[in-house]
Amino acid sequence: MPYNGKLIENAAGRMVPTDVNSTAAVPFQGVGKYRPSGRKAAPSIASCNDYPKSGNKIVPDLKTALVNAGIKDGMTISTHHHFRNGDLVANQIFAAAAELGVKDLMWFPSASFPCHAPVIEHMKTGVVHHIEGSMNGPLGDYCTSGQMKGLGVLRSHGGRYQAVQDGEIHIDIAVIAAPTADPFGNANGVNGPSACGSLGFALADSQYADHVIVVTDNLVNFPCVPWQIQGNYVDSVVVMDKIGEPSKIVSGTTEITKSPDRLLIAELTAQFVREAGILRDGFSFQAGAGGTALSFAIFLKDMMKEMGIKARFIRGGSTRYLVEMLEQGLTDYILDGQTFDLDGVRSMRDNPRHVSTSPFTSYNYHGKGNFASMVDVVVLGATEVDINFNANVVTHSDGRLLHGIGGWQNCLFSKCTILPIPSFRDRIPVIVDRVTTLCGPGELIDVIVTERGIVINPQRQDLLDAVTKSSLPIRSITELKHEIEAICGGAPAAPSLGEEIVAVVKWVDGTVLDSIRRVL
Repeated sequence: MPYNGKLIENAAGRMVPTDVNSTAAVPFQGVGKYRPSGRKAAPSIASCNDYPKSGNKIVPDLKTALVNAGIKDGMTISTHHHFRNGDLVANQIFAAAAELGVKDLMWFPSASFPCHAPVIEHMKTGVVHHIEGSMNGPLGDYCTSGQMKGLGVLRSHGGRYQAVQDGEIHIDIAVIAAPTADPFGNANGVNGPSACGSLGFALADSQYADHVIVVTDNLVNFPCVPWQIQGNYVDSVVVMDKIGEPSKIVSGTTEITKSPDRLLIAELTAQFVREAGILRDGFSFQAGAGGTALSFAIFLKDMMKEMGIKARFIRGGSTRYLVEMLEQGLTDYILDGQTFDLDGVRSMRDNPRHVSTSPFTSYNYHGKGNFASMVDVVVLGATEVDINFNANVVTHSDGRLLHGIGGWQNCLFSKCTILPIPSFRDRIPVIVDRVTTLCGPGELIDVIVTERGIVINPQRQDLLDAVTKSSLPIRSITELKHEIEAICGGAPAAPSLGEEIVAVVKWVDGTVLDSIRRVL
């Protein structure tokens, strides 16, 4: 049930639990302040004596694989979300668990989507106790209604890898949906009728889980090449008729915006990148898969052609627009953690300069560096920002949890973080006094671009100096906030929230950044 225990104020001024799902929690201590100690977690030692010498690990069905894995009450089951809203495997896991009479499972997905709404019934019947993972849509709404038995835990992609490698989360059984696999368990996401691109979000699961099940609808003879998942980590292989619908990895987000306001925001963002001196030969950037971010990439592409420059690398999620830049020689590489459309899948399969990456290399904060801090500029979305540049990406201003974090928090460590957002949505201002849920500390957010002007974080004097002589509409955040409120008839109403905490937001280092309360 919702948490009613002891709370402590963290370094961001947010009240957070001292334990999360019966595990001691460390409150957020400030960006870069928390230093872990100890050694990485490790799975148990296996023996080849327990596996077929033929290399054939195929079992008849998913239920058999779960029984062989020793599924029992209270276990942690993990899945990946590379199929996004087209996943056909996760629901079958919990249906099989229900048939086996198993209770109180913790689901640890890299993200969940509206297609996973059937899991709500499994939470009501007690098969699933709670979810620790990004919840998009119905599952997040269910969580904020206060009906989930445990606390939801929202982590970034890098934070999820960190939690597994640090031993914060122990995965009992990992189920990896793989578009192509061989009987030994080698697997990839770039081949087969259900090809989805990378399988990087399942890397930690394969490395650290006690028992790993690969599920495929395209079994090939050994060896499956390339292998993104190594069969030496895999216990069993299950063949199904269909594991996913690749057309639904798009999930409605990878279309260029047609809104005049959002097109203006995208154009202003690209102009800022140019005027600030970020756009130069050999630079790097990352943009999301939303309509405004895609439009930004197209404006940037035209500027690059005009200037005769190219990027050294582009960080994906990849879309056909980034693939076109690669194929037209406007970047040397795409370093891709997730493919957002079928052109991205094709490119990752066929082009050796379109490289599959994982949260370990890209985002893991408890590693010896990662790619995020090497990106020159990143363009991200937000549901809210406040006058201190703090940002929210998981809840709306009414407090409802409808979105996941993804790699958003990890990307904040780029050299310049830009949030291109509309001034208001449904006549609700996006710039507020204090964000409903804190997902990103303001010191890491450098620029906010709206259709009514551009705001630069006062801490980035270098960016302010760079555009001081430009024609860009530079504003102060308080001035812009007052203008938006005048248009909308005032500040948004405070959300109607209870005292009970239903979920927490973790920071990239595993500390607790904020709490999410029940929506009344």
